[in-house]
Amino acid sequence: MRLLHISVVIPVYQGERSLHALVDEISRYFQPSVSIQGQAFVVSEVVLVHDCGPDRSDVTIRELAQKHPQVKPIWLTKNFGQHAATLAGMSSATGEWIVTMDEDGQHGPADIGNLLDCALSQDLQVVYAQPMNTPPHGFVRNLTSRLSKRIGRLMMGHDAVGYFHSYRIVQGEIARSLAAYCGHGVYLDVGLLWIAGRVGRCPVNVRAEEGRTSGYTYSRLLAHFWTMLLTAGTRPLRLITLLGFFSVAVALFIGAYALYEKLTGGVLVQGWASLVIVVSFFSGCILVSLGMIAEYLAVAMGIAMGKPLYVMGTRSSRSR
Repeated sequence: MRLLHISVVIPVYQGERSLHALVDEISRYFQPSVSIQGQAFVVSEVVLVHDCGPDRSDVTIRELAQKHPQVKPIWLTKNFGQHAATLAGMSSATGEWIVTMDEDGQHGPADIGNLLDCALSQDLQVVYAQPMNTPPHGFVRNLTSRLSKRIGRLMMGHDAVGYFHSYRIVQGEIARSLAAYCGHGVYLDVGLLWIAGRVGRCPVNVRAEEGRTSGYTYSRLLAHFWTMLLTAGTRPLRLITLLGFFSVAVALFIGAYALYEKLTGGVLVQGWASLVIVVSFFSGCILVSLGMIAEYLAVAMGIAMGKPLYVMGTRSSRSR
């Protein structure tokens, strides 16, 4: 059986206390290993992307690079955010499969083999971890996370939005293609859906964060959610067009009713009928015009964000 090479990408913002333990766990797979379903694999590199956090993660990364030749540091010039740092790591990763995980130790490296098995057995291009236990973030954050995924699924019309998780395994060519095309402000997982046709989930257990509280405040999580909606595609923009046509239809109905009241003497205030007709009709026309502009903006957004027209793979792809 062919040995598969896996790259592990970890964006590092505040990992001074947790990185040593996490990389030590991953180091068990620096030697060829076999998954539960019998697939041979090896973690050939661990890409640590330093995202200029507030602690001494840079010192920890240098120590790990000296200790393990498989550790590959990448130094960003400033804090660009988790998704940008992950894409930077993907662009430099060389593995046939790329695993992304958080720095805080919540994601157990022991599940790498399970993620790989799910991808190979079901012929998937992207596999997200599916936490089987309650994520250790607190009730409010877990609730808002589920709600945001439901809204995102509604806006995009894609069930895979509910799968989104930072612990994932991606085909190497898919990940590197996304890193090459992706523009500023793109939500990473939405970008993956642009070019990956087969997406699934794999059950895992998440662990408590090691040594620190989460770096995500509710304002940052809201900004994260807003980025996902802006990247989601044309559905939110087309709602404006539909609202415009609905407003025109309502205006015509109100106009017909106001004209009937005028002709039958039901209108006591002079000018009321004409005012209602004009305001209702032109309000609808304005919304339709905004909807048309929104359609052009959707095309421009797709170009600006780097949404590819096509991506070529090294083997045939089939729909499931």
